[in-house]
Amino acid sequence: MTPSASALLDWYAHQRRVLPWRALPGQVADPYAVWLSEIMLQQTTVVTVMPYYERFLKCYPTVQDLAEAPLQDVLALWAGLGYYSRARNLHACAQAVAALGGFPSDVDGLQALPGIGAYTARAVAAIAFGVPVVPVDGNVERITSRLHAEDAPLPGVRRRLDHLATLLNDDPAARAAPSDFAQALFDLGAGLCTPRRPSCLMCPWRSVCRAYASGEPERFPVRAPRKAKPERHGVVFLLRDDSGAVWLRHRPEKGLLGGMTELPGTSWLDEAQDLASALDEAPVEALWKEAGQIRHVFTHFTLHLRVMMARVPDFGALHNQPGFACPSERLSRQALPSVMQKCLTVAGATAAD
Repeated sequence: MTPSASALLDWYAHQRRVLPWRALPGQVADPYAVWLSEIMLQQTTVVTVMPYYERFLKCYPTVQDLAEAPLQDVLALWAGLGYYSRARNLHACAQAVAALGGFPSDVDGLQALPGIGAYTARAVAAIAFGVPVVPVDGNVERITSRLHAEDAPLPGVRRRLDHLATLLNDDPAARAAPSDFAQALFDLGAGLCTPRRPSCLMCPWRSVCRAYASGEPERFPVRAPRKAKPERHGVVFLLRDDSGAVWLRHRPEKGLLGGMTELPGTSWLDEAQDLASALDEAPVEALWKEAGQIRHVFTHFTLHLRVMMARVPDFGALHNQPGFACPSERLSRQALPSVMQKCLTVAGATAAD
């Protein structure tokens, strides 16, 4: 049976989270705030997103402000939040929305924008524009899997769970309050139907939940065994001049960490490179010393980097190389991803104000 949307909405009325991007009861949601938060929340937790969201809104209070900002400034503000293609798409989407004169109010129009997939389009449509659709994120996927005690493992069962989640909207009460219903589902998954130790006794849907009836709600959703992540290896070069400036470069616009700022370094290989051959790729000949090593976990692989450091009087020998000199006091304004910030920390440099 379809669980009672009214029961969930009653629970939400008393237990809803107060979030900076969420409209208060009786208020109309701001599409810009909803969209910005949803992009930031992809693969990231609410606690992590909060300070980034507040800084973005302070720098770019409207989508027009974001559209007019230089991409490198946007990337710098995003640095540390990860999944940097989101920041590039965020900027491109803001420009598209500004050109349109505002956000489209339907799912198809939203999904046609850069960086907006099926989930985000449904979330913005439901929350900001009252379109009666169910956005299926990890929370909603978990709730749906437990309601049906779905034994087939993720990720293969994802399409079926998406279909089952849409059926939650069959209840007229859900269709009458699309914004609250979508956010109630998010809060149910974040607050009660959690991955571990779900609070089933407090759940408004426990009476129709097959996972609860089975006595093993934590078993759902079932997941296929994880494959071990491959490992890659590389070397980066932290070169400073007598003024303390650091030599940096921009990564290619496309690909992993596209458009971000980095220390020059070798390619990332499946096997560790011997140091002598790695030093052949150093930006200049110098007295290179090893500062340490870092380990960084990406979605699909784990990266190990050796950090080499050296000092030269000036950067004149690099005049024909791509890159630029960054004064130490301006490191915090660069679009340095977390992996590069780790390298700076190991070398005793800092990107903090």
